Amino acid sequence: MLEEYRTIKSPSESYFKEKASKFYSFAYPIQSETEVKERINTLKNQYKDAGHYCYAFKLGVKGEKYRYSDDGEPNNSAGKPIYGQLNSFNITNVLVVIVRYFGGTKLGVGGLVQAYKEGARTALENATIITKEVTEQITIHFKYEDMNVLMSLVKIFDLKIIAQKFELDCVITLEYSIKKKANLMLKLENYPKLTIIEKV
Repeated sequence: MLEEYRTIKSPSESYFKEKASKFYSFAYPIQSETEVKERINTLKNQYKDAGHYCYAFKLGVKGEKYRYSDDGEPNNSAGKPIYGQLNSFNITNVLVVIVRYFGGTKLGVGGLVQAYKEGARTALENATIITKEVTEQITIHFKYEDMNVLMSLVKIFDLKIIAQKFELDCVITLEYSIKKKANLMLKLENYPKLTIIEKV
């Protein structure tokens, strides 16, 4: 099981011209396909008179969810070269969109492949690539009097509190690094009053 993955820290961009065609490249860290649609729609509103909005994205620790689009360019001349750069940089949870303004001179399929590859590469080179730990979530039910025990585990294992409800009967959802999973589960077995009700 993978314990970490590479992605980009924050959005980045680049720009270049090829035979009067303008290429605006954007790279974004993403967590869902909903973000993909939102980012592309934002760019379409920002660059309303552009001819093409080509993109590729990878999602998931192993990059198992992916898609690319030529958006009207010749088949496999835009989206696939962009996707190829995501693979070359070995990153996931990333979207790259390239906005093209046609400059009047056709680049040909080979020229387009190189242009979109270059656009994706420069946008990613301008990004800060980081390594993130794979995480999972767990929901625990417990009595209020066991709060101190639970909070000591939160501190020991550096758990992130996602949601919580503290009453007589308490429920808390925690996020933990997959690296710490075995030790955390072992520790929880020693506290039967902390009941695991859901693992995500």
